[in-house]
Amino acid sequence: MSGTPEGPVHPEPPETPQTELSVTERHAEACAMRQTDLAPDPAPGPLGTGIDAGIDAEPRADRRAAELRDYHAAFRAAQLAMAVVDQDGLVVAANDSFGTLLGTEAGALREQAAADLVDLASDGRTWHAYREVLRGRRSRFRCTRRLKHPDGRSLWAEVTVSPVPESRRVLLSIADVSDRRELQARLRHLQMHDPVTRLPNRALFFERLSSALEAAAQDAAPETAPAGAGSSYESHEPHQSHESYGYGRTGRIGLCYLDLDGFKAVNDTLGHRVGDRLLAAVAARLTECADSDGYTRSGGHLVARLGGDEFAILVEDSTGTEQLADLARSVLRALQDPFDLGGQRLSVSASIGVVERTAHGTTATALMQAADTTLYWAKADGKARWTLFDPERNAHRMTRQALSSTLRPAVERGEFGLEYQPLVDLADGAVRGVEALVRWNHPQFGSLPPNRFIGIAEEDGSIVELGRWVLRTACRQARQWQKDHPRERPIFVSVNVAVRQVWDSDLVADVAGILAETGLAPHLLQLELTESAVMGSAGRPLQALKALSDMGVRIAIDDFGTGYSNLAYLSRLPVSVLKLDGSFVRGFQDEEHPNPADELIVEALVQLAHRLGLTVTAECVETSGQAARLRRIGCDTGQGWLYSRAVAPDRIAELIGAEPLRV
Repeated sequence: MSGTPEGPVHPEPPETPQTELSVTERHAEACAMRQTDLAPDPAPGPLGTGIDAGIDAEPRADRRAAELRDYHAAFRAAQLAMAVVDQDGLVVAANDSFGTLLGTEAGALREQAAADLVDLASDGRTWHAYREVLRGRRSRFRCTRRLKHPDGRSLWAEVTVSPVPESRRVLLSIADVSDRRELQARLRHLQMHDPVTRLPNRALFFERLSSALEAAAQDAAPETAPAGAGSSYESHEPHQSHESYGYGRTGRIGLCYLDLDGFKAVNDTLGHRVGDRLLAAVAARLTECADSDGYTRSGGHLVARLGGDEFAILVEDSTGTEQLADLARSVLRALQDPFDLGGQRLSVSASIGVVERTAHGTTATALMQAADTTLYWAKADGKARWTLFDPERNAHRMTRQALSSTLRPAVERGEFGLEYQPLVDLADGAVRGVEALVRWNHPQFGSLPPNRFIGIAEEDGSIVELGRWVLRTACRQARQWQKDHPRERPIFVSVNVAVRQVWDSDLVADVAGILAETGLAPHLLQLELTESAVMGSAGRPLQALKALSDMGVRIAIDDFGTGYSNLAYLSRLPVSVLKLDGSFVRGFQDEEHPNPADELIVEALVQLAHRLGLTVTAECVETSGQAARLRRIGCDTGQGWLYSRAVAPDRIAELIGAEPLRV
């Protein structure tokens, strides 16, 4: 009989030397104690000595001989396979059940190495524990072996080795636990598989994933198990090399994480029974895709249902992102064909997140987080597609999350500051006003421009508090410039306002309160709103704009020309200024070969604005040629790097008293 070292599904719990033996084991040891008396080595000595010994020596000898015959018969007839082994590990005696188990006569097993008969020497830890029992340094140990029966079938055997009391020999017993193991396997299969799709479930998926990552770590940094086992060691089995599973050949691992688009609608409209049948049909196609992937490792990819309409295909020995991409494409193609579910014809699609990386150093949690993020990208990008994990995109997402979680406290901690960019009169070069631009002096990411966090602030509502702070700070600074330069023409300050500030707060009351608090005249404050926010305004936003305009505050439409461009609506809005989007001015870049159409469009917008009583500011003015053409067209003010970048308040103070910025 040959043995195959395989670990048990559920190892036996550790036992201490004082663990009470079962009735069968106590009987086996009792038989073994008597069996050792029948063994030829060492030969039994005289039963008694002395003058009085002869009085009852013969009856006592008869009783002992009868007793030995009884135990010998019990040992031979026992259904439990047993063998007595000496200190050298050689079989002294074996019963018929042991011989039957090995397909030979019990007598033929004498003088054979017991470890070879049941494969105890193929694993270092098991071999060490066995030798410790032989040497009397350990009370007992137990392990499980998968043995090959002479008739060709395999069986699971539980091998127990324990010392024989009052002897230097040990008892080796073998119990056939195949039925128990089969029951355990069935229970495990039910526990680890989804009843709807019959695929491995979430528990088995993560078990397999963890095993693959652990095997990869062992490949990268192999460790040698201790040569000896402690006294509590009771269930050790030979370690099966992960090379037999195919791990370690590439050191990489891949994952396709997908869910069905619109599956909830199927459940809600057609019922869960149809939904379950659809899931089972999808599972079959996924399995077919995985099996036909050309993967050579036995066992192929693991296809699992993680819950709901979420599935995963695990590639434990990935050859690269192209393999994963091909697999994802094949899945999408397979799901394109409609499903015929008992006369119900359904079409579904899937979104797939694809992740591929070096297995060593990767955790199951990190891999699944990356897969979940990538699946979200696939959904956000339009569904019915696969998306590959992008570290840069993920880094941006992580940064965005970090900013989102710290934005509100940052306002309270005073991490924000304002810089100001001049608005210059194109006719005479004088600074007429400034636009306040907020900066976040983040302790981790440094100085951040508005486009890095304003969108986040609008999403979580913190824009209201932040906008109020910006407005108060800018008005206070404008008033301070006015105080410091009383003889100069005061400059206005322009502050950007988000639509949510209009809806989620009383902007009119905030502005009125801040103007009263800082002492800044209303006509020195300009509020900028985007074109898309202003055009089509009705209800509360329009009422707020009219109230602010009636107060004397200037209203400007920012980035004009990029949104609705409903020019007729301009006449009904309380707007004072149009700020032309920089894309119009950039059209003036080629000064040697100007595009007449660009100039005509800008000139028409300027003339229209002037006829409506509005002034026009051109953004992104970077060259003197652009400034000259804008001046010729009749644009009122310019803003851009030609004049100045956004600078600190002190620099603006210098510009107020300086010569005009003629270019």
